[in-house]
Amino acid sequence: MFFLFTGVLSQDVADTISDVISDNVDVVTWDVLTQYLQDSLPTVLDFLVKLIIAIIVLLVGRRIIRFVRKCLRRFMDKSNLDTGLKQFFDKFVNVALHFVLVLAVLGRFGVTASSVIAIIGSAGLSIGLALQGTLSNFAGGVLILMLRPFKVGDYIKEDTSGNEGKVMEIQLFYTKLVTLDNKVVVVPNANLTSSSLTNLTNQDRRRVDIKVGISYHADIRVAKRVIEEVLEAEEKRITEEPYKIYVDELAESSVVIGTMVWVRTEDYYEVKWRLTENIKYALDENHIEIPFPQVTVTYEKNKDE
Repeated sequence: MFFLFTGVLSQDVADTISDVISDNVDVVTWDVLTQYLQDSLPTVLDFLVKLIIAIIVLLVGRRIIRFVRKCLRRFMDKSNLDTGLKQFFDKFVNVALHFVLVLAVLGRFGVTASSVIAIIGSAGLSIGLALQGTLSNFAGGVLILMLRPFKVGDYIKEDTSGNEGKVMEIQLFYTKLVTLDNKVVVVPNANLTSSSLTNLTNQDRRRVDIKVGISYHADIRVAKRVIEEVLEAEEKRITEEPYKIYVDELAESSVVIGTMVWVRTEDYYEVKWRLTENIKYALDENHIEIPFPQVTVTYEKNKDE
């Protein structure tokens, strides 16, 4: 009986002690949490205020950037600057102002411009290696605008890669070309300044060169007269410039006759295609053969056979 009573008493004491400890732990935990919140509240409020100000600065800054770019475009339109120069300056100002805006936003959180520049400077070698191609393209864009080997609207051909098309836009790092079949080709500016290119529309007139082979049995004088009639009938040729019809080559299977006629640059492809077709029709009508490659084989019979 004594041991039973002792056991029951001991259990009651243990439960009481456990309740007291639990209550004390709850009190201590709540007090610590309350104190932590009281200590952290100014910091949290300060961060929220900075965050709200940063958002306001970002929104207002973007509106200011749009306004500045709009004013800049109006100014450049009035100054009759080259279209490529306008596009380049617009992109450059956009990037520069957004960089300043980012610094202003970071400044709301205590990040200074000097610290950002210091970080960029300390990582300059790595950044320079990583952005080597990008910086080359940027330098290429500056050279294009300074030297002006072409402008927006010109039709150019990159001699190294063979990319060609009408210049649609000169950006900070790339130049956009539109091909004759309406494809957009993006060419790095460094490629356009480090290799040769051909500007096909820099001049107001171009020469159309067409070469056609006729049979060795045909009369060259008749063929030249037929081609001359086709050239005379072409309405879009420049009559002030004399055309030429000449024998260009005595090839293996044909006599190659060349023609030269001058046209306005914008009419080049139209005239070239039309003359090529009309010359073919005219030669056919006058029974002048345009031969395909031929090989003459001579067989000598052996006397012993």
